[in-house]
Amino acid sequence: VVGDFNGWDGRRNVMRFRRDSGIWETFIPDLPPGTIYKYEILDKAGQPLPLKADPFAFQSELRPATGSIVARPFWHDWGDDDHRTHWSQAVSIYEVHPGSWRRNSDGDFLTWDELADQLIPYVTDMGFTHIEFMPVSEHPYDPSWGYQTTGLYAPSARFGDPEGLARFIDGAHRAGIGVLLDWVPGHFPTDAHGLAMFDGTALYEHADPR
Repeated sequence: VVGDFNGWDGRRNVMRFRRDSGIWETFIPDLPPGTIYKYEILDKAGQPLPLKADPFAFQSELRPATGSIVARPFWHDWGDDDHRTHWSQAVSIYEVHPGSWRRNSDGDFLTWDELADQLIPYVTDMGFTHIEFMPVSEHPYDPSWGYQTTGLYAPSARFGDPEGLARFIDGAHRAGIGVLLDWVPGHFPTDAHGLAMFDGTALYEHADPR
C-alpha cells in the first residue's frame, strides 16, 4: 500500500497473503480519513505494474486524479423510517443522469444537496414514484455516463462526498420517492489505475476478449 504516508514506497507497507481466504491484508496505524492511497503490485515476473486504485474503496479522488481515499466512518441520521415502496400500486420511474440533468451557473456539476433541492421537487411535481440514477459509481470519463466504472463502491466525487448521496436518498424517501441505482459490474474501462489486468493477469475480466 503506497501513499504520502510512506513516500509512495511499496517496500514499507507490504501486504501478506492469507491462503485460507485468498485475501491480501496489512495494517497501517493512524491513517486519518482523507488519506490518499493506491496499491503497488508486482506481476508474476516481479515487475511493477501501474499503481492501482482500490476497487473496494468507499471514496475516490475527483478526476483526473485517480487515488483512493480512506473514508471516514460512515454515519447518517436516517429519517425515512416511514418510507415503503408499495409494489401493488402503479410505479412511474424517472431515469436521470445526475451529471447532465442540470448544471450550476458556473457549468459545474450539481452537488448531491443541490440535486436534492431541485430534482426531488421536480420529480414529485411530475408525479413520478421513483428516481433511477444512471451509475453513480466512480468512473474516469464523463461522457461514459458512469457505465465504465473504476470503483463500484465509491460514489463519484463529481457530486460531493459519499454522505451527500445518503442525504439525497434520505430526502427522496422523506418525500415519498424511491431511489434506484444502476450498478454495472459487467464491464469497465482499460485505464491503467483501474480493474483491467489488475495483477498483470485477467483477474476481473475474462481472459478471452470475445
